[in-house]
Amino acid sequence: MAISRAHMLAAAAFCAAAALAAASAGDGFQFAILGDRTGDAQAGVYEQVWAETAAERPACVITSGDSIEGGDDNTAESQWQAVADAWRPYRRLPLYLVPGNHDIWSPLSERLFRKYAGHAPHYSFDYGNAHFTILDNSRSDELSGAEIAFLESDLKAHAAAPVKMIFSHRPSWLIPVALKNPDFPLHRLARQYGVEYVVAGHVHQMLHFELEGVTYISMPSSGGHLRLSKKYEDGWFFGHARVEVSGRAVDFQLEELKAPRGRGRITKAKDWGMTGLLEKPVAAQRAAGGSRSAGMPAR
Repeated sequence: MAISRAHMLAAAAFCAAAALAAASAGDGFQFAILGDRTGDAQAGVYEQVWAETAAERPACVITSGDSIEGGDDNTAESQWQAVADAWRPYRRLPLYLVPGNHDIWSPLSERLFRKYAGHAPHYSFDYGNAHFTILDNSRSDELSGAEIAFLESDLKAHAAAPVKMIFSHRPSWLIPVALKNPDFPLHRLARQYGVEYVVAGHVHQMLHFELEGVTYISMPSSGGHLRLSKKYEDGWFFGHARVEVSGRAVDFQLEELKAPRGRGRITKAKDWGMTGLLEKPVAAQRAAGGSRSAGMPAR
């Protein structure tokens, strides 16, 4: 599949912008994480998420995967073209895509991911004093041996980075972490190399776990349908994460969409657990009263 000159120029411009931004980031910067766009995409949600995210002027944006609905080689390119149109107003922002199961399902779909993402399904990058590793579990619920080997090699090469985060689409870690079982390869490497955050999408539900000093996050949806109870306090809402890095400190904030698709409530990662908000009745009362606490409405 030929890659057009326009795509090559766009990729070069992106790399130059990312390098320039990283050089000026110093030890402090703010970036955004978007959840899944698809998985029965809800009309208008993704566009609102991007508008609210861009208004905060993040240094860069990382997705949790599922940028297209996928599943059909015949329509895959037109789907990528449609989402690229949605990104166009925000092209000044460096964008890093995580490959989801809706993005890659066949050899052709992988080539298209490489074309529109501008990189391989797994890769890593630096921004300021932080290092980010992107893993590919788009075609399996588990991380393959090759992905674990890539992760180990990447973390070893960037062991000196003060802040490290790992991203994948599927939360392959979910069951062992929920059971407080630290005996699995990703966690052992995260502990060995001082990774602070492991982030995934796929579920469309905000969940938060802590295991031996590593924080695991399942991102809320940025467009894909809400499941089960569809209640905010259970972790089902549309929004994005705003993450601030200052030296070695990381502040992870979840921001629900504002009206008409949400109430603009803002929480910290620590306000959530494995079944939703940790203080559901109290949070509901505070949200109703406008308290600046768990579930507080945005200004």
